[in-house]
Amino acid sequence: MVRPEDPGSARERRLTTARRIAIAIWAVVVVYRTVTTGFAFNRELLLLYICTGLLAASIGKGRRMLYVIRDWLPFALVLVAYDVSRGAATLIGRPTMWHWQVDLDRWMFFGTVPTVWLQERLKLPYPPWWEIAISTVYMSFFILPYVVAAALWLRDRDEWKAFVRLFVGLSLAALVVYVLLPAAPPWAAARCTTADIDGGPSGPTCMFRSARGVPDGGLLGAMQSPQDGANGWVERIIGRGWGKLNLHSASALIDQGQASVNLVAAIPSLHAGLTAAVAAFLWTRVGRQWRPLLVAYVVVMAFALVYTAEHYVVDILLGWVLAAMVLLVIRRFESWRRRAADAED
Repeated sequence: MVRPEDPGSARERRLTTARRIAIAIWAVVVVYRTVTTGFAFNRELLLLYICTGLLAASIGKGRRMLYVIRDWLPFALVLVAYDVSRGAATLIGRPTMWHWQVDLDRWMFFGTVPTVWLQERLKLPYPPWWEIAISTVYMSFFILPYVVAAALWLRDRDEWKAFVRLFVGLSLAALVVYVLLPAAPPWAAARCTTADIDGGPSGPTCMFRSARGVPDGGLLGAMQSPQDGANGWVERIIGRGWGKLNLHSASALIDQGQASVNLVAAIPSLHAGLTAAVAAFLWTRVGRQWRPLLVAYVVVMAFALVYTAEHYVVDILLGWVLAAMVLLVIRRFESWRRRAADAED
């Protein structure tokens, strides 16, 4: 005699099948779009990929599908805040800082501006192989935090909450500084002279021209002895590595993203700060053999930012300081909350 199938087991089996089919469809779509349009370097698109993937993986798991939207809303709000911050400093009348950063870098390095020194000695007419790594490390800022968050969301909700507090707290703290203390990056300073930026404008016309022919190298100072065939002025070259791999769509996305973000949000360097914060977060959560890689990641990111004229050294140091402050505040908050919970018990 054949025993009737338990309705609950049959339903669970159908949901499992539906989940596997949904994940397979999601994977096919992502792979197809990656092959046809390139990698998802756009953070909004990456966030969409992650959320739809998590939705597919949550089919049949109770309310988990509803949690995807709720839990990932903070990441979307951070992206919205970036868009809002673009004109906030101008709106409240804050002048942009142009001289302070380059003067401090020059003072720290005994009269030499590190970005000028590095491009003078390392920049070649065509990108060497190691600039591929430079571009990759730079772009990981737009991908790695979301991938870490997705992995934690699937594995450990408490760890995920801790990471979200770090990501959102650091991002919002940096945004507040960007609004109150707008600051121009090195690539912009190389295109502008003192007369161009009188009064601290946030978007002078000089920012949108080439640095070629700018007297005395602009605010940065001139390159004295560039490599043979290389351009003799400081350039924004973070996307050159992708061009060497013929990933021109990736380079175009970098250019498009750079054109749409806040161009005077250099202090602190969130690239440096968030990289250091992610490394610190993962430090006790990975095996010892991976820790040198975390250190290398932070160091290479810092080098990439200075060499490619994205940030001054002082921007990076302040990014690390801000990350340390946010980590300290979060840890004290978590310690206080644990003590409060123990006191109630």
